[in-house]
Amino acid sequence: MPPRCPIVELRQYTLRPGQRDVLIDLFDREFVETQEAAGMTVLGQFRDLDDPDRFVWLRGFEDMPRRAEALESFYSGPIWRAHRDEANATMIDSDDVLLLRPASPAGGLPAPMGSRPAPGEQAAAPSSLVVATIWYGNAPFDAAFVEFFERRVRPVLAETGGEPLAYLRSEHSPNTFPALPVRTNEEVFVWFARFTGQNHFHDHLDRLQRSVRWHEDVLPPLAQRSARPSQRLRLAPTERSLLR
Repeated sequence: MPPRCPIVELRQYTLRPGQRDVLIDLFDREFVETQEAAGMTVLGQFRDLDDPDRFVWLRGFEDMPRRAEALESFYSGPIWRAHRDEANATMIDSDDVLLLRPASPAGGLPAPMGSRPAPGEQAAAPSSLVVATIWYGNAPFDAAFVEFFERRVRPVLAETGGEPLAYLRSEHSPNTFPALPVRTNEEVFVWFARFTGQNHFHDHLDRLQRSVRWHEDVLPPLAQRSARPSQRLRLAPTERSLLR
């Protein structure tokens, strides 16, 4: 079975101080269903717990040509034209974008656990935590690395309470919508895990730190492939995020 959303954007926005909830309110009200009506999937939107001025979100596409069609439809459409000045006023930078694809048929983002609340519905933000870990490689994350991840890395993550729910790698197709830049000339491998809350996540880190297999079987070969230190994003789903 093909993975859900074979093309995924991981988008990290740097916002003006105090503007994150302004953007989230606007985004969740105006930009979810309207983007999906244009042919893309809004997979999740999040508050970065380590940066109060960072908004992170994910959207998916069926393929690169349809990505171009969907983005052209949305960004030339009436909803974006009506609200773009308000949205852009919250932002310092919106160009930190990684273009990704599932690393294997089993690596795609899962189907949502339920439906998102309706626009305007009074709903509390989920208490769950989504963690994205970004590994930067000095060479492509090829099939051999994916096998290494599935056979040696994933089992250790699972037994320490951090079972990956998706794992993706760089998509190097030409950017089919150059009006929105993406980061190029980088090799990344990104895996996502979901935790019930901060205590669950901290327990996972503690167990991982004490894992002999992690230190002997995973970290040394991973260090050989690394171009620079990994990045970890602790992400709190917004009230209307599907991924939660």
